[in-house]
Amino acid sequence: MAEARVKARRESVFAERFAVFAECLLTGVWIAVASLGVVTYPAAFAAGARHLRRRTAHEGGGRREFVADFRAAVRRGWLVGVAGWAAAIAVWVDVQAARAGIPGGPFVGAVGLCALIGVVVAGLRAAAVWTPGASWRALLAAAGRRTLRDPAGSFLLVGGLVVVACSGWFIPPLAVPVLGAVAAAAVAVEERYRHR
Repeated sequence: MAEARVKARRESVFAERFAVFAECLLTGVWIAVASLGVVTYPAAFAAGARHLRRRTAHEGGGRREFVADFRAAVRRGWLVGVAGWAAAIAVWVDVQAARAGIPGGPFVGAVGLCALIGVVVAGLRAAAVWTPGASWRALLAAAGRRTLRDPAGSFLLVGGLVVVACSGWFIPPLAVPVLGAVAAAAVAVEERYRHR
């Protein structure tokens, strides 16, 4: 009898963890679709992270809640998306200058690339804690501080981004659902930081 209960509990834990994994993959698809607006990717990640926080807290949630969160996040989040693209273009110009052989170019290109990675990580961390009505400026400022104060968590997110890039390179359609895993990683990193 006790052995049956232990086995049932083990299966229950496995089923719950697999359900969270499946939810991450579905959320990745939602994030990809919501990011089709090119500048809407911060709002899409914020809505995806909030959806995953609800699911792991057993508060329910589904597509309707995701859409409502996305609409709330995109009101000011599109400005963050524009700023992100501007930063990416600036780094691309730096890298092109480094390739052209300008003195000090390789150093400037490396610094620009590291800065861009830091900005992306801070953006993911800000999206992971976003709630309706929150100021993106305040979220990004706090996320920037957490990015520097918690290098282990930041490196975990960089690793998640590398997995997405490799998945997209090897099997392009796989990059879409893996976006949900990156959102889940950002949520987990923020929870880990909060409990420290």
